[in-house]
Amino acid sequence: MENTVAQRRVQHGWSQWTLADRLGVSRQSVISIERGRYSPSLPLAFKLAQLFECRIEDLFTPEPWQPQRR
Repeated sequence: MENTVAQRRVQHGWSQWTLADRLGVSRQSVISIERGRYSPSLPLAFKLAQLFECRIEDLFTPEPWQPQRR
């Protein structure tokens, strides 16, 4: 899943530490989210959207859905 968390964080002038503190998570969690290695829980995604004053869909872009073949 792609995201714009890092870009929005930088636009706000926040460090990874600052964002982690505001979210109540570790800096490592912020790094993992920004690099796309970790998809946040729904409550955390809502917190991110609230902090950045946007919709979750504005932060995260899922990979195109592919139906499974049987």
